[in-house]
Amino acid sequence: MRVLAAMSGGVDSAVAAARAVEAGHDVVGVHLALNRMPGTLRTGSRGCCTIEDSNDAWRACDRLGIPFYVWDFSERFKEDVVDDFVSEYAAGRTPNPCMRCNERIKFAALLEKALALGFDAVCTGHYAKVVRDADGHPQLHRAADWAKDQSYVLAVLTHEQLEHCLFPLADTPSKAEVRAEAERRGLSVAAKPDSHDICFISDGDTRGWLAERIEMAPGAIVDETGEKVGEHAGANAYTVGQRRGLRLGRPAPDGRPRFVLEVRPKDNTVVVGPERLLAVGEIRGIRVSWAGLPPSEATTGEEFACEAQVRAHGDPVPARARLEPAAAPGAPDAHDGELVVTLETPLRGVAPGQTVVLYQGTRVLGQATIDTARSPERLLPR
Repeated sequence: MRVLAAMSGGVDSAVAAARAVEAGHDVVGVHLALNRMPGTLRTGSRGCCTIEDSNDAWRACDRLGIPFYVWDFSERFKEDVVDDFVSEYAAGRTPNPCMRCNERIKFAALLEKALALGFDAVCTGHYAKVVRDADGHPQLHRAADWAKDQSYVLAVLTHEQLEHCLFPLADTPSKAEVRAEAERRGLSVAAKPDSHDICFISDGDTRGWLAERIEMAPGAIVDETGEKVGEHAGANAYTVGQRRGLRLGRPAPDGRPRFVLEVRPKDNTVVVGPERLLAVGEIRGIRVSWAGLPPSEATTGEEFACEAQVRAHGDPVPARARLEPAAAPGAPDAHDGELVVTLETPLRGVAPGQTVVLYQGTRVLGQATIDTARSPERLLPR
């Protein structure tokens, strides 16, 4: 196949490209310039898409003997990922920028351009697997190494996109083996630290970064009964499940810590309460998509058994899910349908804006953006 290898400048994408070359594919490497300040320097394991990463990607392609290009997607990245991140926080939600980047940049804009240029597939260093069912349809599955599995952040991929995805690291048993292979191949990124946190907030100070982009105003912190227990400098800087940094003026009646239960940007209020109120038994999600063909029950509105995961490295829990039809066109809450997930094992700290991903065994069924999360004792409204 003609394969476009997305080269982040890290060890995973370098080894993935090497394996694609070794498999006999006609491979071309491309680095996506997503940072609008290309001179930005990488700080240890923080940040990505920097000038160092571009140079590391070029050196890997040079070592592999494949062509290398840099494509500037910075404007698209700003609009579809960074601006979306800011607007979601401004609305009191907790977004996942990695999901948006995979959905709108790496497997939308990049794949669209690759196909237009005559490539058959896009190759990345993600730890996930594409499996064909008995009829030849692609399915997304977890990688062999569950500790590094990245199927959660790839759950936004559609049936059409999975047809053109190549994940050479799918069956690799550990990251240590990838690094050892990179060393054997003479790739200079063999010992390069993994990037983590939010790539466009290189110092890791999300609250400070948001304060420069969202107008913050002081407001009340109230408990679950509505009684004022403190003040905040800006509700948008808080997220559900947060415990530290609340600086409450009075202790809870039982003397135990309080946690953020809800963020209400409309009235600039943060609601806090005891840990037990973080437990969630029902999730309702919008922006539903299926990773491959949807379960047959999803087309009929029937309930089906699955496992639900709400964080990239969280544990899946047994659940039952059903797809409710969209609201009437033109209605204030109209959408493409609502995914209702009933958790057999409650999860804590589930926030609107996060992503719920459904699995059956190792297979990824699909995903939705969490709109509401219901606990046994209270409902977190939209």
